[in-house]
Amino acid sequence: MPQALRPPSLDPVAAARWQSLPMRVAQSPWLHEEVAMRMQERLDFIKLQPQQWVHWGPLRGGLAAQRALEQRYPKAQVWLAGEPPAHAQATRLALHSAWWQAQHWRSPKRHEGLPPDHTVQMVWANMHLHASAEPQALLRTWHRALAAEGFLMFSCLGPDTLRDLRQVYARAGWPEPAHAFTDMHDWGDMLVEAGFAEPVMDMERITLTYASPDTLLAELRGLGRNMHVQRFQGLRARFWRERLSEALLALARPEDGGRLCLGFEIVYGHALKPQPRMKLAAKTEIGLEQMRHMLHSGGGIRGKV
Repeated sequence: MPQALRPPSLDPVAAARWQSLPMRVAQSPWLHEEVAMRMQERLDFIKLQPQQWVHWGPLRGGLAAQRALEQRYPKAQVWLAGEPPAHAQATRLALHSAWWQAQHWRSPKRHEGLPPDHTVQMVWANMHLHASAEPQALLRTWHRALAAEGFLMFSCLGPDTLRDLRQVYARAGWPEPAHAFTDMHDWGDMLVEAGFAEPVMDMERITLTYASPDTLLAELRGLGRNMHVQRFQGLRARFWRERLSEALLALARPEDGGRLCLGFEIVYGHALKPQPRMKLAAKTEIGLEQMRHMLHSGGGIRGKV
């Protein structure tokens, strides 16, 4: 994977710490649920109805989205993957319904962990890639889980996210408040490199407003942590929090009633796992079992004759 396509300033130790950090409340961030709802609208244009699918990191990605997807695909089996044990347990409890409730009998069959390789028709990954220190490895994991002609749906933060907050920090002479996020065109390159085909990328900007610096900071703590390699080291000075609150007042906009505003760039991606193809050399020998597998899966043979 080219170095330029790695998260350019993400600290892998901080990323690992964030991934395993317990959540005080088994509730997905509001922004993540909103993005998941918008991403589900894109499923209306996909004809394939998954019989098996993976939800990567549902606790942070969206518990409400999980329930909505189960309603969309009521007969499909789902694998809840990509979570540390504490998150997996919280997800299990949040989605559990008592046996006497009708929802218990209508719920699809859920599994924990990764499915067998090459078996599922959809991988759903909402708001995770921007926090991964090894995104190309993660894309390969998703590619391996998918059956041929299966598809990946994902979203993540783009490079314009928190631009105003970065300006506040720069004016104060502080280090960056977050690592740099990857551009959607680079995600498209990484999808192709991981073996996906026909990647479709788009983006939108969402602005959130807050009544006070405290509510703004509480929102950011729920969305993530500062994983920049050159972030503040150690504890801040005694009155730093007061200085931060005062600096954040610069985010107020008169047209929004004086509320503090933060902008988020949301990147959406969709890509297919193509059928495997075998290239022919001048002389190529194909075993009977291999030929049967290719014919059964719909794969083809291409080359020069």
